Amino acid sequence: MIKHKIFFITLFFILAFSLPAQDFGLLLEQNVDVSGHAAGSPLNVNYTGTLIPYITAILGDNSELYFSAGVNYGIDPFSVLPELLRTEVTMRFGIGEIKVGRMPYRDPMGLIAEGLFDGVQLSYDTSDGLLSAGIWYTGFLYKKRAAITMTNNELKHSFIDVDYNDFYGTYFAPSRVLSSIVWEPPLLGGLFNSKFAFLNQFDLSDEDLHSQYFITKFTLPASALVIDLGGCFELIKNKSKFNIALAGDLGITFMLPTTFENHITLRGRISSGVMEDSVIGAFLPLTTVPQGELLKAKFSGMSVFSLNWTSRVHRAVALDLGAFYFARGDLGTYREYPVIGVEGGGFFMGTEICAGIVWAVSSELWLNLKGGVFLPSLGDAAPEASAIWRTTLNIVISLY
Repeated sequence: MIKHKIFFITLFFILAFSLPAQDFGLLLEQNVDVSGHAAGSPLNVNYTGTLIPYITAILGDNSELYFSAGVNYGIDPFSVLPELLRTEVTMRFGIGEIKVGRMPYRDPMGLIAEGLFDGVQLSYDTSDGLLSAGIWYTGFLYKKRAAITMTNNELKHSFIDVDYNDFYGTYFAPSRVLSSIVWEPPLLGGLFNSKFAFLNQFDLSDEDLHSQYFITKFTLPASALVIDLGGCFELIKNKSKFNIALAGDLGITFMLPTTFENHITLRGRISSGVMEDSVIGAFLPLTTVPQGELLKAKFSGMSVFSLNWTSRVHRAVALDLGAFYFARGDLGTYREYPVIGVEGGGFFMGTEICAGIVWAVSSELWLNLKGGVFLPSLGDAAPEASAIWRTTLNIVISLY
């Protein structure tokens, strides 16, 4: 298996660099993360970066290639890791297209599967709406980027540092297959934007954890108001045990009458937790789509309620203010807080307050500064725990 993975990764690089490039670029992304507790514990400082070359090339009359790779590096501990990023060939025909390679995918709710996946996707624009289908494999992905932590063993695996002496066992993401069918029909003459999807996740590892997701998503746009409503019904098979799980998402966005973009969003996301003596279990997504800017919690057995204000105060500057309230769906799924790491007794975890600014200094330089604090004292799960805070600075430089 390791020989097969190395072969395919090497093949991607050879094919990309052997083609005539129509456009070439080089990005340098740098991240500084500083966090700590209000109680005065030592600061945690982390610096990481990624050097990203990318290439686009035209392949014939109706096809094109996009290739990008990365060299990830860190200081504590020191590490240098290669990674294949978005690398796909797009072939267009009539009213459809096929994508092959490593491509971005996001489910209609944005809560179940999001990120880069290896595979093939077909899209076809019919008179009854856009129809797309795809199948992907996760076992070639870098585990940190993939963020697949469906089981406790996979969660522990994600925290293990990559060891070149055991590259195969410490670098790659869990081996799972994801397939998706999405239909986007126009409803009421296009008054509603609607999506219906079926996702199937098949486990190729020894965990024997399989899941299927039935998703509906509706969006009602108006002149100054956008309403999003989504729901998911999940079937879970873990070895010989079967469970069902539920998730819902409701968002209301108010567009303010200003020159630049300016809006306020209220959102509530609810997922089922474990119900004793019942077939209902904790909602379990394929990838960990982080909830909150600081807590970055996994959306499993959890509900998140948020208020967010985003304003573009200048064509090159955008501000963002947000507040998140977290609640557990049961007392077992989150026995320990993410980040805080203490046992909790109640359902209400606390409040996160955060702010950020994005500044496009020039076409070659972007700055993204975020900061926030999490207050467990505003919940009953661990009200005696000290507040935690975090500040991150992300700098993206276009070198070429």
